[in-house]
Amino acid sequence: MLILGDVLFGTQVGTERRMPFLPPSFEQVAFSEAVIDSRLATPGCLFVALRGERVDGHDFLADAMAHGARGALVQREQIERLRLADPVTVLDTSNDAGWGSNHEAFLLIAVDEPLAAVQRLASFHRSRLTTTVIGVTGSVGKTSTKEATAAVLQQAFRTLKTPRSYNSEATLPIVLLQIADHHDVAVLEMGMYQPGDIALLADIARPQIGIVTNVGPSHLERVGSLDGIQQAKSELPRALPADGVAILNYDDRRVRAMAELTAARPFFYGCDASADLWGELIENRGFGGISIRAHYQGAAVELELPLIGVHSLYTALAGAAAGLVMGMEWDAIRAGLQHAGTAARLRTLSGPHGTTLIDDTYNAAPASMQAALQILAATPGRRIAVLGDMRELGTIEEAAHRQVGEWAAGIADILVTLGRCGRWIAIGAREAGMPAEQIIAVDERAEVVALLEELIVPGDTILLKGSRAMEMEQIVAALAAPVQQIS
Repeated sequence: MLILGDVLFGTQVGTERRMPFLPPSFEQVAFSEAVIDSRLATPGCLFVALRGERVDGHDFLADAMAHGARGALVQREQIERLRLADPVTVLDTSNDAGWGSNHEAFLLIAVDEPLAAVQRLASFHRSRLTTTVIGVTGSVGKTSTKEATAAVLQQAFRTLKTPRSYNSEATLPIVLLQIADHHDVAVLEMGMYQPGDIALLADIARPQIGIVTNVGPSHLERVGSLDGIQQAKSELPRALPADGVAILNYDDRRVRAMAELTAARPFFYGCDASADLWGELIENRGFGGISIRAHYQGAAVELELPLIGVHSLYTALAGAAAGLVMGMEWDAIRAGLQHAGTAARLRTLSGPHGTTLIDDTYNAAPASMQAALQILAATPGRRIAVLGDMRELGTIEEAAHRQVGEWAAGIADILVTLGRCGRWIAIGAREAGMPAEQIIAVDERAEVVALLEELIVPGDTILLKGSRAMEMEQIVAALAAPVQQIS
């Protein structure tokens, strides 16, 4: 619940904040939540009209109103051009005059820039909370680690977690505004587009605990080097307070080195016995999950987990580490990990003709490609890997795709590649010894669908993975519903 007076105060620049005059009829006005997508607007919410590269939220005010929004944060300069059918009342903290008397009308709250304003509001809201905030970042595995961490902590604490992929400068403030006084813990995913992004998110959210999963070549094209990515990811542990904890992947030397950059106490997890919490894989049961043994302070605990893939050992350890740092016992940690499920972005579906689809099409980087192929390796029957381009890899683009091809050659019975860079995957597989007749390179999604419909037989397992720009989810949709046409 966001009180109107707090919104008007919190959206102002910190050094210039003043409580504006509120007529008595406005003092009880409140908003149920804040949203940035008019399609997600709910009765009583506050719509934040953000301007993006492709769309302007101001153009969707009418849609937000139709969904029941109570008011909106809008850019002051945009108000004159807005043409809304329903009555509105304009509120502007820069000018107490001209409020009008209709507190039941749709409220337009004029600010300098809605993005900066909602960030300031989220920071102000955070400053009044006693909730423990845990930030999660890394090149891959952020979402699954966030899910596992939240699942563990929910066993002992009233926990809020990042929904969807709300991990950016525009979306993380929306999550922060959902934190209420009754929440003990908030687990927030923190993504980056460029250096400085995580520092900004940490400045707004003020985490006391930070988890860094790994440093890899995701975003390499923008950042320029692995050293640059390491620097960007280290912004989270750098932001932690002296009484906080930095939960770091010991097995990744770049992450391990972040212990020297933080004022917080480091807590290491990994597969190396030198870590504070270390684990070992007992059994990989494919879609049936994994069995691991975790070691902490001289004791060993065996865990049967529903998490899919060998790489999920790290996901489980990170979640367990958060529980241990928060003082939880192993029985509660085990119960939480039992509810962690699979990675939020990986699905298994029934495909045509008695096949199984592994849908991991959300995005792709070398590490996540390797992890997905390891999942495929643990499946019975014939294995088909459908792999598309990985984007934003910069100077290592060709080498990284060839490496993926080498990995695929040792796992897949048939390899289908999609896209320009996918042809390097095909080359890498061929150079690794995979027979040429088992490798097929195509350029269009529709070709993949037609090809698979000819190739597949009952019992096949088909992995589909590529960068978001490849839109490989359309292939999944076509295979799950063959009548659907794709572009």
